[in-house]
Amino acid sequence: MYAYELAKCRMTSDTTFQGPVLVVGAGIGGMAAALALAQSGFAVDLFEQAAQIGEIGAGIQLGPNAFAAADALGCGPRARALAVYNEELVMMDAVDGAEVARMPVGEDFRQRFGNPYAVIHRADIHQAIYEAVRNQPGVRLHPGTRVARVELEDAGVALIDGEGRSHRGLALIGADGVRSVVRERLLGDAPRVSGHVVYRAVVPREDMPPDLRWNAAALWAGPDCHLVHYPLRGGEQYNLVVTFHSREPEEWSVREGSRDEVLSYFQGIAARPRQLLDKPTSWRRWATADRHPAARWGEGRATLLGDAAHPMLQYLAQGACMALEDAVTLREALRVSDGQLEAAFRLYEDKRIVRTARVVLSAREMGRLYHAKGVERLVRNALFKGRTPHQYYDRVEWLYGWTVGNCLD
Repeated sequence: MYAYELAKCRMTSDTTFQGPVLVVGAGIGGMAAALALAQSGFAVDLFEQAAQIGEIGAGIQLGPNAFAAADALGCGPRARALAVYNEELVMMDAVDGAEVARMPVGEDFRQRFGNPYAVIHRADIHQAIYEAVRNQPGVRLHPGTRVARVELEDAGVALIDGEGRSHRGLALIGADGVRSVVRERLLGDAPRVSGHVVYRAVVPREDMPPDLRWNAAALWAGPDCHLVHYPLRGGEQYNLVVTFHSREPEEWSVREGSRDEVLSYFQGIAARPRQLLDKPTSWRRWATADRHPAARWGEGRATLLGDAAHPMLQYLAQGACMALEDAVTLREALRVSDGQLEAAFRLYEDKRIVRTARVVLSAREMGRLYHAKGVERLVRNALFKGRTPHQYYDRVEWLYGWTVGNCLD
């Protein structure tokens, strides 16, 4: 408690207000932001509406940029210990079962980008960051606290929770996801519901077809749909993700899914990928959304981070990676701005908005590519034919080449 009170009294040169930085949302992005702020010497109050701190979901993919960010935050070793390191990224044609593209992510890939490509359970990477946060005495967690209103003041910020209590602070970071209360106050724009539905499940290794137990992040691309599978937790589990274009109007939501619904969208695909649909015993259903990239994320002593700033579709597997990059860039912006929050927030936004917008827009295009049908499907397959590993690496240099050393360039 003494360490928290000491950090709480930190004052920047542009303010006479004392208090913590308020972070809304304790997912991967919010937890990483709290860690970055604490490492910069600020006290942090971290608010989470769920009663328990943790993550839902299944597997996620971590590119070299995510490992660079995790290492910079000090939680890289724990994440590495829990990850499964892939040998390849593979795209297959779900209609005829043919290979479309294959990118090795072994030693040559690691030499090129300085880090591996891996997959990990979402709860495991969150836990790795959470453990680092718990070692920071300047961070206080407030689970079970729903933020109802945000107030920006001349000398600080205030949050009003669902019980009517006021929480005051030096500054505010909204890391509260697609339906961000903080973003609503700062920007007031609406999420863009994609109409793409994602089902996620985890199946035990023994239930995975032996001929698909690949140490690869594998994607089967079909017309208006695709399937993804890869190993988790030492290969004892497999993450299975299926995506399709819904026939019904969708609203952003997460709920239990229906096997019958999944099967209805995967007619006309080859037997080999189709067999995966029979393996899960339960499904979680996400109706996905992103947002059109915004030219600004904040004002004054408030800004956004992670999905609150740049929610994206899953087609580049970069949502968590971008949130980790955000946190590191924020910390580096605070460093070069000598802790002046408003200046640091604007520098952080300046360095992140264009990069994350490129990822948001590229993810949309990758979704179109994966879900091509008719002649467009044949064109897609032809585009990848004959590419060498290093040609693939050149194409992803802009994405995977991020490091803490170049984050403010």
